[in-house]
Amino acid sequence: MLVSALMFVVISMLRGINVGGHNLIKMDALRELYASLKFENARTYVQSGNVVFATRERDLQKMARRIEDAIEVRFACRPDVILRTVDEMRTVIARNPFPEDFHPSKLIVNFLASEPEKAAREKIRAIQVGPERLHLDGRELYLYYPEGMGRSKLTPAVIEKAVKVRGTGRNWNSVRKLLEMAEDSSL
Repeated sequence: MLVSALMFVVISMLRGINVGGHNLIKMDALRELYASLKFENARTYVQSGNVVFATRERDLQKMARRIEDAIEVRFACRPDVILRTVDEMRTVIARNPFPEDFHPSKLIVNFLASEPEKAAREKIRAIQVGPERLHLDGRELYLYYPEGMGRSKLTPAVIEKAVKVRGTGRNWNSVRKLLEMAEDSSL
């Protein structure tokens, strides 16, 4: 797909859709919604609300609110929408703090809506619940679960309570795939 010089590619991640039978949104309907908002070439990845699209708009916060409003009207739920540019996603990958031998399915990047305040950053750095490792870098919280997430005490609720900022997590394989899709879009 070719994107004009006046447009740029955005990666959109919705929080908490199609999980446990709640906030159900079909991906074809989500692509149609993005098209109705005048976003071009919307493509989805898996069922968790990942959308890569092109736009002329530059204000990501305003864009996120517009998407959230449209989802609420169309689907009667209001998931948080977290947006990142291609360059921001490249930076997320480049700043992975964990060694090269990590297992990609056990690394989660929690994309935050904003950077946590100082007290929250200190609280996050103090969390020690087991073999899990955390690293906060701006608006991204890297979480490594060497024994998997299933029995970990480092749950999304614990993280959100410490961070005090809404966010949505994606495993490392999804992060890399979303960047790949976005880079393919920006050729």
